Amino acid sequence: MSEIEKIESLVPAWTYLPDICERWGVPVTDVRDMVRSGQLIAVRRGPNNSLQVPAAFIEDTGLVKHLVATLTLLRDCKFTDLEILEWLFTEQPSLPGSPIQALVENRGTEVKRRAQAELI
Repeated sequence: MSEIEKIESLVPAWTYLPDICERWGVPVTDVRDMVRSGQLIAVRRGPNNSLQVPAAFIEDTGLVKHLVATLTLLRDCKFTDLEILEWLFTEQPSLPGSPIQALVENRGTEVKRRAQAELI
């Protein structure tokens, strides 16, 4: 199974950038800037090869709390974007659940602690 196929099997739902813009009431350039600056991960997928973001990253008012800090920690560990997605969406018995599920449930400290452990 290729890396992208693995991600496809782990991430249950995706959101298009224009849908995020509409939800937040911001221009598409703002969301593209978030992707460019590393605050958000987008993957080219689907029949149009369009940029899409895991739906779990998005809340009505912005990004899931602690997501940006977690992405930064994992990038400091030299994870690629696809490796980060795999890490975030893979079940971890010690949490329990997946790191993204814990972030959505506002358990960011636990997730960041585990991400910091990846540096060791």
